[in-house]
Amino acid sequence: MYYSEVTQKTISYIESNLTEEIQLDTFPSVIGYSKYHLLRIFKQETGKSIGEYIRLRRTAMAALILLHSDESILTIAFLFQFQSQEAFTRAFKDVYSLPPGKYRKLMQAVRMMEEEKKMNKSEQITGWSLSGSNPELYDFVVDGDVFHTGTKSGLLFAIGEANAQQFATIMQGFQANNYKGKRLKLSCYLKTESVLKCGAWLRIDNTTGDTIQFDNMDNRSIQGTTDWNHYSIILDVPEESASIHFGVLLIGTGKVWADGFCFEEVNEKVATTNMLTQEHLPKQPSNLDFSE
Repeated sequence: MYYSEVTQKTISYIESNLTEEIQLDTFPSVIGYSKYHLLRIFKQETGKSIGEYIRLRRTAMAALILLHSDESILTIAFLFQFQSQEAFTRAFKDVYSLPPGKYRKLMQAVRMMEEEKKMNKSEQITGWSLSGSNPELYDFVVDGDVFHTGTKSGLLFAIGEANAQQFATIMQGFQANNYKGKRLKLSCYLKTESVLKCGAWLRIDNTTGDTIQFDNMDNRSIQGTTDWNHYSIILDVPEESASIHFGVLLIGTGKVWADGFCFEEVNEKVATTNMLTQEHLPKQPSNLDFSE
């Protein structure tokens, strides 16, 4: 269960046109919804206006170019449709708390220091672990070249010939105490390249280690190559819960980038995506004689 169709289409259109002029009046014909319905739904679901979202993504991409090129700040400003270098600087400082020039010098210095350390790319990433059926066929790194917001994302990718029966996951776990009796929403942004199948996942375990709530997006998995989009999972955290586990699952080959994980409490009007409820089971048994 991720953003509604209208919001997904809007995000996809924005991602494809970050360096082009984007007029709000063009959205109804492109997205297929009225302007006011689109603006209301987008604000309601993302917490940002379309204009705010566009500026956020443009500044993120501008930060990437600042770090990896020698293009002038003015050229970058015009590339992302800012009317002047001053307008670009104001927008950039709102997100990164530094003007573009100082950001470039600081981040290039940091990047040089990191390269000098010659760290193994498979070194443990704080808070995260790599697991799965065949973790030796995958790698997990921090990617400073591709991100949704900020300066980095997590990248899980196959390094071997993984098949449809082999998978890896990046994951974390934490105590459930602060969320007992609540309905919990996990959301994140994911981007994929040539994946067989992947998705976010969330699991609630009790004190004996049994799984009592679970969703891995199996019924709405991501396939192929997709740009950044927002995905969410909603589960109840029963009183008997002991731990909460979450992450991103990659089955077979491909790459998946993850960014912007967020946990928030939602009310009971928001439907859960729990795959262990009875409605996910068939009403009657089938193929009892194995003839089908």
